Amino acid sequence: MHKSFYHYLLKYREEPPRDELAAFANNAFYDPAFPKSEDSYDVLSRYLEMEVDYMPSMGVFDDAWEKYEQDELIR
Repeated sequence: MHKSFYHYLLKYREEPPRDELAAFANNAFYDPAFPKSEDSYDVLSRYLEMEVDYMPSMGVFDDAWEKYEQDELIR
């Protein structure tokens, strides 16, 4: 079954976050405007670059996106 990026990202949530990926997942969870059903890299990266201030670097998103793509290929 295909998951949106948001639903994939939620598996990395943890309190307190031990790394940047967990912090990203936590922040996305608490962001009411996060595009929850989106699975387009361009749409998500544009949103994160233009609309949020919780990303320390877009490299965190890129790493998470790479994991998401790998996980989706396995399914």
